[in-house]
Amino acid sequence: MDDDAPLRLAALDEKDLSVLSAHLQDAVLKVGEMQYLPAERRFAATLNRFDWMQDTTKSPYRRRQAALVIDRVSAVRSQAIRREAGDAVLALLAIEFDPGDAPSGHIDLVFAGGGAVRLEVECVEVRLADLGPEWETTTQPAHDLSETPPG
Repeated sequence: MDDDAPLRLAALDEKDLSVLSAHLQDAVLKVGEMQYLPAERRFAATLNRFDWMQDTTKSPYRRRQAALVIDRVSAVRSQAIRREAGDAVLALLAIEFDPGDAPSGHIDLVFAGGGAVRLEVECVEVRLADLGPEWETTTQPAHDLSETPPG
């Protein structure tokens, strides 16, 4: 795989979703860049993802703008996210699937600071696609693991 090639990934099960989640770890987005389209049963977001496939031992690092689309969504709820604050920036930590009555369940977008978006889904049907060229950044995401709540 060409390291500079744009990502185009699809997830149709929990294992696929974990791969997609790894690529989106530490992506940043504005609250206003998430949208639920109930008539289409679709959730979409535009994010700036950190390129974890690059050499992360030295700067400059890279980010790319990407689109995340989740289909077959029947409901969306959020926790600790002020939806009216459209310019507020969120940092995505993970995307998780919790199965219900197979193949349904819910997909959680887990954000730093305790925010989350829960999507009730008929099944896992998720797409991720880079939208444009990469750009350089001097900062690499870091996490203070001592602040992680016990699980």
